[in-house]
Amino acid sequence: MKRSKKYNEKSKLVDKDKNYSVEEAFELIKQVSYSKFDATVELAISLGVDPRHADQLVRGTVVLPNGTGKQPRILVLAQGEKEQEAKDAGADFAGSDDLIEKIKDGWVDFDVAIATPDMMREVGKIGRILGPKGLMPNPKLGTVTFDIAKAVEDVKRGKVEYRVDKYGIVHLAIGKISFSSEQLKENYFTIMDAIIKAKPSGAKGQYLKKIAISPTMGPSIKIDVNNALKKA
Repeated sequence: MKRSKKYNEKSKLVDKDKNYSVEEAFELIKQVSYSKFDATVELAISLGVDPRHADQLVRGTVVLPNGTGKQPRILVLAQGEKEQEAKDAGADFAGSDDLIEKIKDGWVDFDVAIATPDMMREVGKIGRILGPKGLMPNPKLGTVTFDIAKAVEDVKRGKVEYRVDKYGIVHLAIGKISFSSEQLKENYFTIMDAIIKAKPSGAKGQYLKKIAISPTMGPSIKIDVNNALKKA
């Protein structure tokens, strides 16, 4: 794959054979990012699990102490008082049948969907649209609840979902390049702690295999797994 001149220049700052300490990695990432916009810092964790088996799925939510730097667009599917509660809490979109019909027509201009339990029968009708996009409300993730205000506030505070993909990798945005190194490390340790605690009983052998961070535009930086375990 052909890389840009700027990418190749920044790559010279990274020793590809080295696994950096957490401190080194988050200092270096600010030097290797070359985008003119406020780049996202991505975390990739390769896990020793086989997601094809139900007892080896790794999935959950966590509130990042410093948020992601992005204000997500929140949709709430609720009726009556709960619809108003969603609006009062700051949801971008709140409604019931009207929004469901809009989604059926192909509208998915939101990042998080929350629903009250009594709406799930209707929400199920748009599951084929929401599911593949990772937008389907789920009680295990706190997005199917009658406590709408708390659910909306948690998302606004920085609640994110992590989920292992079919290759056994968790991809997650953990902040912006404009964040301080300390803010990025706080977010990193929070998600690492959650993933370590979420180790499934069916996982055998080494659980944390590889860890890397990268900016939107710039080379990735490998983090030493043993160092990460000591710190988390």
